[in-house]
Amino acid sequence: MHFLGIEIGHAATRVVALDLEAAAVAAEAVSAHAWIEGLPDGYREQDPAVWIAAVDHAVREVLGKIGAARSNVAGIGLTSPTGGMVVLDENNHILRPAKLGSDRSATRQAEEIARAFGGAPGLIELAGNPVETGSLAAQCLWLKQHEPYHFQRVSRVLTAQDFIGYWLTGEAGTEAGTASTTGLFDVPGRRWCRDLAEFVDGRMGEMLAPLISPAQPRGTLRPALCRAWGLNEAVIVAPGSGAAALAALAVGAASDSDVVADLSADGSLCGVSDRPVVDFRGEATALCDASGRWLARMGMANAVSSREFVRRHYGWSPAEFERQLATAAPGANGLLLLPYLSGEITPRLPDGVGVLHGITPDNFTPGNFARAAAEGLALGFGFAFSRLRDLGFEPKGVRVARDAGPAFQQLLADVFGVPVVAMAGVGGPLLGAAMQAAVVYFRQNGESLGFDEISSYIVTVDEGTRRDPDRGRHEFYQELLARQQYLVETLHSGGFL
Repeated sequence: MHFLGIEIGHAATRVVALDLEAAAVAAEAVSAHAWIEGLPDGYREQDPAVWIAAVDHAVREVLGKIGAARSNVAGIGLTSPTGGMVVLDENNHILRPAKLGSDRSATRQAEEIARAFGGAPGLIELAGNPVETGSLAAQCLWLKQHEPYHFQRVSRVLTAQDFIGYWLTGEAGTEAGTASTTGLFDVPGRRWCRDLAEFVDGRMGEMLAPLISPAQPRGTLRPALCRAWGLNEAVIVAPGSGAAALAALAVGAASDSDVVADLSADGSLCGVSDRPVVDFRGEATALCDASGRWLARMGMANAVSSREFVRRHYGWSPAEFERQLATAAPGANGLLLLPYLSGEITPRLPDGVGVLHGITPDNFTPGNFARAAAEGLALGFGFAFSRLRDLGFEPKGVRVARDAGPAFQQLLADVFGVPVVAMAGVGGPLLGAAMQAAVVYFRQNGESLGFDEISSYIVTVDEGTRRDPDRGRHEFYQELLARQQYLVETLHSGGFL
């Protein structure tokens, strides 16, 4: 039996086929799509019609790769990056190009919403999170103010994945993990926030998609698509969820206090909780997960760039960077890098810059520079880890979405003070989408398959990557973390960071 996962990314649509019997990805395909060119600075828009063409192309390619096994495809799952807006009229026609989550045109509208509700603290108290610039809330208000002729004709507003789900099934809907990224959702209550919706517009509540349970399908694949793709007409389409929620599921984080470190360009430290987790300091984003639980997500914008910066500077391969990191002593002989090369999310430093502190004639060596870069990043994750503890998490270990190398994974374990292990095979939200589809399919057919059960079956721990913390080094890094945070706060309060 096979389940497809579809991810509508900013640069491309990706599709995988999960072979459930083999517990492995059987095929994958990518179909690229471009931005609309010639827009003002900060605008990021795409024609939703290109997503339809990309999904069709990538699904056909994946089905071609699995051949006769296409007759065993039983379900489809969906995901997409955070934010974005698709608007349809009463005849389901696309009114204008879709705004993406990376679009920054609605900055003023996000600020306007914040002012109306007492700033970030008021929004967190009301719904669990501030309203972000790329959110559906800010972009709908932008549309109302800048393109009223379009806004007046809007009958339905959708995220990218919900738009594709609507195209696949003819049924409109959204799931709490997706809705919690819109800026219009009460995350602790798992419901649309009436106050926020009405502030944008009195009709906003009517435009929003109805909520779907994470264990219920949004519908079945339209007969025309079943025929076009050569699939059975009983293929279910799962509700889908946010990328963070499905990425956690894809590495087996489906139980209370599970913690996942994502070291990709969209890096994060993410914890799963059986109860709503709201950070009134505004550092952790509160989200609903794909299984009916909640997430606390600490974004890490420099999870890749800080190490790549040093590696490219010296022209090293990843293996050489690892060797340099392993040979330099903990603490880099007093060299400390604040790795905020492009601002940072955790701690919240949107205009942050990198700072190299403690240089002496003796310690400025390539090995120490590599060590300082890696330690600066690991300490940033350590700060996020301490904040998760403040919010009530009691993790016994941390899962890493992919092998980060033995030296860096050991460094993370030493900073966290708990074991760190990587997952084997292909993961990410795309796999999580296919896994969600499998759970939904079996529950629809009378089998009580749980999200924790599918995770334990599909997700394999790479025991060769397990790293246990050294207690002495953990104490050392706790002291270094305090030093790093003092330096951050001092520079930031002085206007230098």
